[in-house]
Amino acid sequence: MLFIDARNMGTMIDRRHRVLTEDDIKKISQTYHAWRGELEGYQDVKGFCKSAKLEEVRQQNWVLTPGRYVGSEEKEEDMEEFNEKMQRLTSELSEQFKRSRELEDEIRKNMERIGFEL
Repeated sequence: MLFIDARNMGTMIDRRHRVLTEDDIKKISQTYHAWRGELEGYQDVKGFCKSAKLEEVRQQNWVLTPGRYVGSEEKEEDMEEFNEKMQRLTSELSEQFKRSRELEDEIRKNMERIGFEL
C-alpha cells in the first residue's frame, strides 16, 4: 500500500478545505506512478510517502492514517544553544518594540497634523 501525506502541501482556503497547486498534484501523481513501477525512482520520503506491506498495516491495527506510516520529515538540528538564542531573540524583540513605539509616535503626530487625535 502506498501512503501519501499531503497535509503540508497546498494552501487552506478555509478551516476544512485545502487547495493543491499544479506542482503539488504533479508530485503526488509522479510518486504514485513511480510506486506502481510506471516511472523510475520510487523511494519512501520521510514526512511525505511510504510504501507499506500488509503486515505493517496489520501491526498498526488496520489504521490507515498516512502520518502513522510516513512519519515526520527530518528537521535540521538547531546548533544554537537555547540561552544564546533566547538572548539574541529577546534583544531583537526589544529593538522591534522600540521601533514600534517610534512609529506609533510618528503616526500620532501625523494624525494630529491633519486634525485628528488618537
